[in-house]
Amino acid sequence: MITVYGMSSSGNCHKVRMALELLDRPYAWIETDSAAGQTRTPDFLARNPNGRVPIIEREDGSVLAESNAILCWLGEGTTLMPADAWERAQTMAWLFFEQYSHEPYVAVARFICGWTPADSPRRAELPRLRERAGEALAVMERHLQSYDWFGGQGLSIADLALFAYTHCADDGGISLAAFPQLRAWLQRMLALPQIEAMPSPPGLVATA
Repeated sequence: MITVYGMSSSGNCHKVRMALELLDRPYAWIETDSAAGQTRTPDFLARNPNGRVPIIEREDGSVLAESNAILCWLGEGTTLMPADAWERAQTMAWLFFEQYSHEPYVAVARFICGWTPADSPRRAELPRLRERAGEALAVMERHLQSYDWFGGQGLSIADLALFAYTHCADDGGISLAAFPQLRAWLQRMLALPQIEAMPSPPGLVATA
């Protein structure tokens, strides 16, 4: 049994839930609201000094943090992690892309729109974030013009990592209208019974 400390409206946590559901692995979910300070308690910091979700805890008390590292551990030896060395490397490349070129813009725009007040000075960051998010989505669109999935011949942990914040990009005022292949990929993902959309941010306000 795995215990997951996660926040349901967080894409990084949603990745882990989707992987566990696809793999039909039993787990316990402990809802942990980082926005309410629940990742800064002494009990949580004893598990993850970085004070972030998601983390998973095994029955022996060992803990693993960082969403994409968790995906790699869960995916090992399953269809979610390609067996071919080249396809594995491609999968890892997309995981790095997600964390360095995608999440810092798509997810941060969503955070600003969903968790900060309408008069927050952070709103000034949105035009740049949306521009950089569009660049990342364009990279994904070009890939999907030739391939159905990211990283391998079928669904992999790279698809889960990229789906998490892409499918709700509109929460941050980022339109997918210009990316038909990306929208088709999202529909392929959502057609799987274990894949669901995330809840909207609790404080989502106008993004104009």
